Amino acid sequence: MAVLWLDDVDADDLETVGGKAASLGELTGAGLPVPPGFTVTAETYRTFIEEAGIDEELFAAVDVDPEDSDALRAAEERASELILGTDLPEPVREEIVESYRQLGDDDEEAFVAVRSSATAEDLPDASFAGQQETYLNVREEKLLQRVKECWASLFTQRAIYYRQQQGFPHDEVDIAVVVQRMVDAEKSGVMFTSHPSTGDPQVTIEAAWGLGEAVVSGSVSPDNYVYDRAANAVADVTVADKKTMMEKDSETGETVEREVPEDRRTERVLSDAEIESLVELGERVEDHYGQPQDVEWAIVGGEVFMLQSRPITTISESASETGTEDADPAEDADTEAGDHAGEPAGVNGDDDEDVLVQGLGSSPGVVSGTVRIVTKLDHLDQVQEGDILVTEMTMPDMVPAMKRAAGIVTDEGGMTSHAAIISRELGVPAVVGTRTGTKQLENGQRVTIDGDKGTIRAGADSEAEPAEEFEPVEAARPQTPVKPMTATEVKVNVSIPEAAERAAATGADGVGLLRIEHMVLTLGKTPERYIADHGARAYQDQLIEGIRTVAEEFYPRPVRVRTIDAPTDEFRDLEGGDDEPREHNPMLGWRGIRRSLDKPDVFQQELTAFNRIYEMGYDNVELMFPLVNDAADLAAAKRQMREAGIDPDGRRWGVMIETPASALRIEELAAAGIDFASFGTNDLTQYTLAVDRNNEHVAERFDETHPAVLELIGRTIETCRELGIDTSICGQAGSKTEMVNFLVEEGVSSISANIDAVRDVQHEVKRKEQRILLDSVR
Repeated sequence: MAVLWLDDVDADDLETVGGKAASLGELTGAGLPVPPGFTVTAETYRTFIEEAGIDEELFAAVDVDPEDSDALRAAEERASELILGTDLPEPVREEIVESYRQLGDDDEEAFVAVRSSATAEDLPDASFAGQQETYLNVREEKLLQRVKECWASLFTQRAIYYRQQQGFPHDEVDIAVVVQRMVDAEKSGVMFTSHPSTGDPQVTIEAAWGLGEAVVSGSVSPDNYVYDRAANAVADVTVADKKTMMEKDSETGETVEREVPEDRRTERVLSDAEIESLVELGERVEDHYGQPQDVEWAIVGGEVFMLQSRPITTISESASETGTEDADPAEDADTEAGDHAGEPAGVNGDDDEDVLVQGLGSSPGVVSGTVRIVTKLDHLDQVQEGDILVTEMTMPDMVPAMKRAAGIVTDEGGMTSHAAIISRELGVPAVVGTRTGTKQLENGQRVTIDGDKGTIRAGADSEAEPAEEFEPVEAARPQTPVKPMTATEVKVNVSIPEAAERAAATGADGVGLLRIEHMVLTLGKTPERYIADHGARAYQDQLIEGIRTVAEEFYPRPVRVRTIDAPTDEFRDLEGGDDEPREHNPMLGWRGIRRSLDKPDVFQQELTAFNRIYEMGYDNVELMFPLVNDAADLAAAKRQMREAGIDPDGRRWGVMIETPASALRIEELAAAGIDFASFGTNDLTQYTLAVDRNNEHVAERFDETHPAVLELIGRTIETCRELGIDTSICGQAGSKTEMVNFLVEEGVSSISANIDAVRDVQHEVKRKEQRILLDSVR
């Protein structure tokens, strides 16, 4: 039998239907409101690969060195070819399709979620959840293909790597597939049946309009409701401004994002009666499992459905009793809508009871200090040496306080946020994306921040590095005696001059990007206001001090310095910012070379600072203009350079390739006399794909390796090679293995990576160059 209905399975059927289906079956059997569905058993998968005769080749293909990225990629591709290229036996096809049809009505096909359910999920000593695929709003036409794709996802690079690292043989892990009717939710969210840190009888519910994907992905700020179970009453209600919602398109059946009608944006999602219904449901689930639960739910037509439930593993007493303390609920993305943002994940060891807040470990290291919560910019002076800076999100004008801090915690942001990048450059431990750090932590509280695990624990850790003893330069210094020799130069990105020593310690071949705007923004005033208050010479001196710090540290290695590229919203918070225009989308507005050319007096001071740097003997400084579109921009910039005393023919200068226009007009830019072209992949991607890189609602569509982006980069490199123009990359993507391999293959001159990625990129470039050389010999 290929199929088992959820009604017929429970927690004892883990080896037959996998962790996901076993959990849903257990809930169904307990009489809880779970959408109907069935599972294609793990035995069906095993029989499929064995009877097709692909099992031995499949397991041999994925038995690779997990540290070899190319081998991992090839393993994933071969496994996918074997599984997707093999037909399902007809009896299996018929049984799956017939079961699916029972989920629909007589006159309409059902929309279903097709979700992986591996037999190795939810084990006491390893968490495999989230490594396999989930497909939403599937209908009969694609059902069988999606089932096979779930099977193939057992052999993604990530899954192969994790099993190798954990010592799990590939041939001992099977996979089932859950096919479950979708819930066309009117409102949905997540619920913790007890306090996730203390275990107190407090229910926390997050809710938003539409499908739960918006809540669990963090793309919308949901309402927050707190229910005191001891008092049997709603204790707190926070109504958010819910700008967007996810719902099923009635024509295509696909999940789409739509704006919430104006009159519902600030309307409360849940009534007290609905909260009580959810609390009652949560208590039933908690009673059934005997421990606090993390529940995903949906409401349609007044009826509440459970989409998933799993233990809250951050409560140490519960974790120790159930043996799941190492499980990572944040990894469990196989729910109907994926992960829910901000979920506190489990922490290894005996410190679980001390964990106050959980987020993304974005800058490594462990340090203890005193919490200083900053909600307004005029609070920054409260952050003293060795404090832990806690804020909703960092901005460039917070950098002075970030330099003083021993650790940094933010409510918002990801691994490429401002806080993450600057923290890594400073060598300061950081945890970002906690969502509740500013609310759960208290001013003056002593905590220990772990930038590796992403936790903030109560109290000081005797093993934590005191701030004054932390040595970020040593942490960055290459551990190998000699850095890899490569034909492709590997440079480093530097956001702030204070990171220069640490950046130079990586052994990089120079600086591919030094941003001027960070030097300006830390002044606390717009350039115009600073010049008006202190004079043009003083403004030049500030820029010179920052550029000179980096140029001297790297001399004679080249340092490419980009002129100001700050969007208007970043300047608005500075003194003088009231004069900044208010733009609907600053990312598309008055920034880069446009701003500079429109403000020739200010731009002239910037260029004069460069000329003074040259006169000081720092001939390793190279000038780079951002957001250039065509030769007309360069003609105006060159006139300004000459007025400032800079000979464009006697100094190395170039442009950022950040728009499709600049990539398509590269011959025209080359004719203007540039020496190099450097790809800014963050902007190039957003302008090519029409995806605002600062818009969380479309973040999943931001892909620097999209074929269109790669084609623009590849064409530009080819043209520049023909014209004798150097090419480089200084965007975030330069630190990614896939992009590195593509660029080396295309013949890029240099790759500039983040400080913490330089060593890895050096070795990846060397491996790729050696493979190219070997292939040419062969």
